Amino acid sequence: MSGSVGIVMLVHTALHRAEQVARHWTASGCPVVVHVDRNVSRRVHRDFVQSLADDPLIRFSRRHRCEWGGWGIVAASQSAAELLLAEYPEVRHVYLASGSCLPLRPVQELVDYLAARPRTDFIESATTADVPWTVGGLDEERFTLRFPFSWKRQRYLFDRYVELQRRLGVKRHIPAGLVPHMGSQWWCLTRQTLSAILQDPDRGTYERYFRRVWIPDESYFQTLARRYSTSIESRSLTLSKFDFQGKPHIFYDDHLQLLRRSDCFVARKIWPRADRLYQAFLTDSDAAMKRTEPNPGKIDRLFAKAVERRTRGRPGLYMQSRFPNSGWENGLTATPYSVFQGFSELFDNFEGWLTKATGARVHGHLYAETRVEFAGDQPLINGALPDSAAARDYDPRGFLTNLIWNTRGEWQCFQFGPADNQKINWTLARDPNAQISVITGAWAVPLFRSNRNFAELRKEAARLQRIESRQLDILRSSHTKARIRIWNMAEFIEAPMEPLQTILDEIRPAQQRHLAEVPKMVDLDGFGQFLQNLKNQGMHPYLMGDFPVEQSPAATAKPARKPYLVR
Repeated sequence: MSGSVGIVMLVHTALHRAEQVARHWTASGCPVVVHVDRNVSRRVHRDFVQSLADDPLIRFSRRHRCEWGGWGIVAASQSAAELLLAEYPEVRHVYLASGSCLPLRPVQELVDYLAARPRTDFIESATTADVPWTVGGLDEERFTLRFPFSWKRQRYLFDRYVELQRRLGVKRHIPAGLVPHMGSQWWCLTRQTLSAILQDPDRGTYERYFRRVWIPDESYFQTLARRYSTSIESRSLTLSKFDFQGKPHIFYDDHLQLLRRSDCFVARKIWPRADRLYQAFLTDSDAAMKRTEPNPGKIDRLFAKAVERRTRGRPGLYMQSRFPNSGWENGLTATPYSVFQGFSELFDNFEGWLTKATGARVHGHLYAETRVEFAGDQPLINGALPDSAAARDYDPRGFLTNLIWNTRGEWQCFQFGPADNQKINWTLARDPNAQISVITGAWAVPLFRSNRNFAELRKEAARLQRIESRQLDILRSSHTKARIRIWNMAEFIEAPMEPLQTILDEIRPAQQRHLAEVPKMVDLDGFGQFLQNLKNQGMHPYLMGDFPVEQSPAATAKPARKPYLVR
């Protein structure tokens, strides 16, 4: 008979749903004892009791104040179980559920399943060494330290008291004969095992101990069941999934087919407004679920994928669940890209040449002081990214990651230099997708070609050199993961073909061919004397390398400004 299974239901919210589920249990002949959290107001409790007064198989137990991580949940389970065993002597198994639990299969199937296993206790019960799911840094310590403060309401006192006990080396004495076990709160125990736990002559000793254990509802019955059970199946018949933070997954209407695939008898935690789920499962139709062994492993892969997507996500995509936490990103950016420093200063129309040579989208200085220099002088780019410097500087890293994400499938290149916003330096250096090519000291070329007063030029040159020097320290750091190539200006212009060929091969590895043309280099006649003048004025320009004063090293490339040909 169905009365061989009794239900203990712990209720604290969504009482209208709890009423539906309680009547569903009793409609199949299963007696139900309901515990209503003492935090629920007397008026609401009274109305709830009256709404179920017409059902003879429903009882209400003495109320306790239940708080997560506290003893109240265990006390509530004890009171309700004692009443159930006393009122219904025909009950052979007691199933613990909550008001947010929902039966997924016809109740008679659960009754038949348990009747075929009359001496089996279904309770997840594992030693702390075998538990991989604890979250919060407390495994064995939850049994050896004291926890008089609420983790939710008195978090500061909770943490400080734990820290103090660790510092003092405080260790609680575990009662003789107990080996602490942990597991899911939702169990199904036989009358023999449950009554042995509740009538144990040392119950007072065990209760005093577990009252100061952290989250005792996951360890009290799980530990004591090991003392009295003759046959334990260390698993729960309730489908209960948790995320990486230890918070329960909530099932919504769109999880209907997922829940059907689980073959489990009961699932929690169901969203109170999931009308479709309640309508679909609160039935005893034989078509509701097929008769088979409960197998939550069928959907474990999907939950594992969901946890991975939440904690790691897709490379270079930042989402709400990970954004505030540094180091939670799955790759700083989505795809490889190239950064060029000093090239647009040294070559005329370098962006146009690189676009023609590689087919990549080549931007100007994306982090220029006044505006974002998108390719083609566009005011807006993929992902509605504007050319506003103010919008970009609100989150320089976010600007870069959004740009690379929204243009994936197309190689991005941009110019950079010491006159640009330097807040992006560490992001570039730490990004394995970044390919950074630097010609040090090339920032002096625009100064050399400008018509400014020399005193201003000297001051600006000193400022830019300090900035680039700090940037080079970052690029050469042991924490750098980007692919870095650095040349000083003098060595680069002596033989520009090889570094340019290497750069192009990185951008288009599948189309490797010899470089037949290089961009036109700016006229550097007199540049050596310009650097000497800076030295004469007390500024030491060392990042450019050694330039002779008499003539520019570029003079060796004369007399003709023709494309370089390689045969």
